[in-house]
Amino acid sequence: MGHIQIRELSKDFVNRRRMPRPPDEQGHPGDWVPVLDHINLEFREGEMVCILGPSGCGKSTLLRLIAGLDSPSSGEVLVDGNPVRGAGPNHIFVFQHSGLFPWMTVYQNVEIGLRGITDQTEKSDRIREYIEMVELDGFEHHYPHQLSGGMQRRAELARALAVNPDMLIMDEPFSGLDFLTHMKMREEVVNMHQFIGKTILVVTHDIDDALIMGDRIVVMSGRPSTVKLERELDFDHPRKFDKEPGLNALRDELFLMLGVSYAV
Repeated sequence: MGHIQIRELSKDFVNRRRMPRPPDEQGHPGDWVPVLDHINLEFREGEMVCILGPSGCGKSTLLRLIAGLDSPSSGEVLVDGNPVRGAGPNHIFVFQHSGLFPWMTVYQNVEIGLRGITDQTEKSDRIREYIEMVELDGFEHHYPHQLSGGMQRRAELARALAVNPDMLIMDEPFSGLDFLTHMKMREEVVNMHQFIGKTILVVTHDIDDALIMGDRIVVMSGRPSTVKLERELDFDHPRKFDKEPGLNALRDELFLMLGVSYAV
């Protein structure tokens, strides 16, 4: 489960300015802002795909359409052959900033994903399994404000995994984290993916994150966004740029593609 097909997907937003704008160069009416332009993509079951692109190109909009949190202007999204008509428990969205309920402990937040289990012993065992999976054992009874940013992200992942979704959709999951926590979370997401084998889509602005994590990368153009590049990443984990000349060469290519003349 977790096979995603995107067919001729387009999304326009209403221009909220008071004064109407003239049509753009492509002839789109000035009262509408085209964001995604006839996107065609396919994500295989069980793969992690990282989506790159310039700021404001519509990467997050694409994820929201896949998750069923928004409706396309035209085209469609299919998950396991079924059109997406709204949000559902089979595809879980992990937002940029922590969505934990602040009045609940880590244990209680994870428990929300297991509301369908009536056997309390089974439920308790499952909760502790997911808490241990993200290395938060010992923090079960802490509230979000008592956790670091990285720990909050791990707690949110545990809650998402408890639902046992077919796919995870992650929008800038490491945004706002300090450097070391960022590196640790990146490693944990890779390890988690190898363990659970779910389809995972990650929007990121960080080229290194995409190359270290993904089975495949997709690069989006500027708005209105089209698919600029798709590339398989046939490199073993763990990946290191100094050990993989091909990975380093691709890194340089992506920096150039996204408007940076050289990689640091």
